[in-house]
Amino acid sequence: MAKRLMLLDTASLYFRAFYGVPESVHAPDGTPVNAVRGLLDMIARLVTEFEPDALVACWDDAWRPRWRVDLIPSYKAHRVAEEVPGGVDIEVVPENLTLQLPVIREVLETFDIAIVGAADHEADDVIGTLASGGSPATGATTAVDIVTGDRDLFQLVDDDANVRVIYTARGMSRLELVTGSVLRSKYGVDARQYVDFAVLRGDASDGLPGVAGIGEKTAATLLGQYGSLEGLRAAASGAGGDSSGPSLSASLRAKLVAASDYLDVAPRVVSVVRTLDLGPIDATLRPLSPASRSHIATLASRWALGTSATRALAALTSPAPTPT
Repeated sequence: MAKRLMLLDTASLYFRAFYGVPESVHAPDGTPVNAVRGLLDMIARLVTEFEPDALVACWDDAWRPRWRVDLIPSYKAHRVAEEVPGGVDIEVVPENLTLQLPVIREVLETFDIAIVGAADHEADDVIGTLASGGSPATGATTAVDIVTGDRDLFQLVDDDANVRVIYTARGMSRLELVTGSVLRSKYGVDARQYVDFAVLRGDASDGLPGVAGIGEKTAATLLGQYGSLEGLRAAASGAGGDSSGPSLSASLRAKLVAASDYLDVAPRVVSVVRTLDLGPIDATLRPLSPASRSHIATLASRWALGTSATRALAALTSPAPTPT
């Protein structure tokens, strides 16, 4: 049974909604609802344009998993508002967005959108597992759309498996469909090389230092020459032999050797997990029941969701027909 599964990087979307819709949008009780309304508008647009048969709102049960921090202590450290020993650190989030998170969850549930997270893992790992077929979400799937503004998820692009990224970094009016050919054209690497590329380049927004003196262009060039981080490190250590690629300059060799401790662990930090046990998930889009419609009307009135709720209801009430 052919299906198109859409996976939402939910936090990426509600942060974008929060900053894209004026904070002056409030419910009758004064609670800000700009992120709620913006997220509903995004979902309505995505479902209408891409016609998924199934939809999952992937959730950060742990936005900074301890096991990643143990490997690289700087991982997202600049975004920590308060450390929680033995638990999930509190992230720096605008207060007016924090107030909306319970509302966002309630609204998604009321619209019968599956919300899926995993203990001590990020939404990226849930997405990686579902995109790779590691946990049942809808039965047989022939296409997966990952909606995110996070480049790290480019590692999941797979033209053979029909997995692509709907990239939101430039806004909903300028969505970019990222496939293998786009990655090769834009970054000069294949999806299978993207983790190594990200490791070498680093990412200040995630607290990943990268290798000093190696930026995107150099990283892509090196991976083009040596194929992988493993091949590159073998060449740097002198273990690659004459067949591993052209000789590294003394400067590059020194930079890679100096970053050895980081390079030992960074691939695991950057790689999304694809093998989580998420259990059965019913993510199939179906016409909403009268009870759900009634609940949505109540929520829309309570939170002043207005036309955002109307558009989402219209989109989710008429999902793409399921092939038989």
